[in-house]
Amino acid sequence: KTILAVLMTGALFTASAAKWTGTISDEKCGKGHADASEKSMKCVQGCVKGGKAAVFVVGDNVYKFDAKSADKIKDHLGHKVEINGKLKGDTVTVKSVKMAGVS
Repeated sequence: KTILAVLMTGALFTASAAKWTGTISDEKCGKGHADASEKSMKCVQGCVKGGKAAVFVVGDNVYKFDAKSADKIKDHLGHKVEINGKLKGDTVTVKSVKMAGVS
């Protein structure tokens, strides 16, 4: 029973809600656009428009977005943002997104 409880707790933790601050980039350039500069924003927007998937860069980690999150992040490509959502494996499901540092 103890092992099962630990496994179940771990599974719940993996898919639990969290808040992260990072940059929305694209799968081609990844961490290369974590600076959220104007040049990086234009590149990310162009790459995503050209068919590359958006990704979320948090420190040294690069996460994918699930399909349901695409509409929520589309106005923030290349921006530094704060995301509330869930992480399962390497995929983020976005509940809400806002510019980092904005109340």
